[in-house]
Amino acid sequence: MPAHPASGAARARASPAARKRAADLGLDPAVIAGTGPQGTVTLEDVEKAAAAGTPTDRAATMRRAIGAAMTRSKREIPHYYLATDIPLARATQWLEARNRDRPVTTRLLMAVPLLKAVALALHRYPEFNGYFRDGSFVPGAGVHLGVAISLRRGGLIAPALRDVDVLGLDALMRGLVDLVARARALTLKSSELTDATITVTNLGDEGVELVQGVIYPPQVALVGFGRVSERPWVEDGQIVAMPVVTASLAADHRASDGRRGALFLAEIARLLQAPETLDEAGT
Repeated sequence: MPAHPASGAARARASPAARKRAADLGLDPAVIAGTGPQGTVTLEDVEKAAAAGTPTDRAATMRRAIGAAMTRSKREIPHYYLATDIPLARATQWLEARNRDRPVTTRLLMAVPLLKAVALALHRYPEFNGYFRDGSFVPGAGVHLGVAISLRRGGLIAPALRDVDVLGLDALMRGLVDLVARARALTLKSSELTDATITVTNLGDEGVELVQGVIYPPQVALVGFGRVSERPWVEDGQIVAMPVVTASLAADHRASDGRRGALFLAEIARLLQAPETLDEAGT
């Protein structure tokens, strides 16, 4: 549990950033020991207090933070939504060939090319990668994808997978596995919970075909992927059975518009038609 401050004067002091973060996490600054000047509670004090509880405490704190962020998002952000179907025959065949002679522990999941395609598409459409702060868009310092991960005790968090645009696919797979394991063990670094510049959620494993997500403020966009399923598809004038995924975009109308959102989704689709280039871009 968080340590109690030593005096009433210390309990009354907290930096604005610390108060905001404490509110997001559902914590009371009055019961956090401050290490700043004259006992002021700092942002670092709040993060340490959030990490100091038992696993159950931390899970409850995360759930409160998620609820507070989603409430703020729907209240403040003018969302718009777009979706498109993306054929994945080339990506599926390439992935099968890539994995054919590999042990199970080093095989790539379809999530990896999906994440990399999003990251590279942000190079052409950077208005989806960053934050809306103080009335204007602030570009992200890198391409750090918040990956939505389900917790064992329920709920979702989206810690940052950093610099996805420059990672090779094998490195990206290792990073994803590590991030998921530490998220479910509740051992993430505080920076991983705050550094994401856009969120990607994939609910395909749950059988969902279309994701209409809620943007995590102060981010300005969320990309969703449903399940990959075989559907009738017209290719070269013929109807064929095609593995297809529905990709969706929830975006902040203050930072972008529907036309740019449509182009962003189209760029993700284009990149997935040449999956071998995704790996080349990261080496």
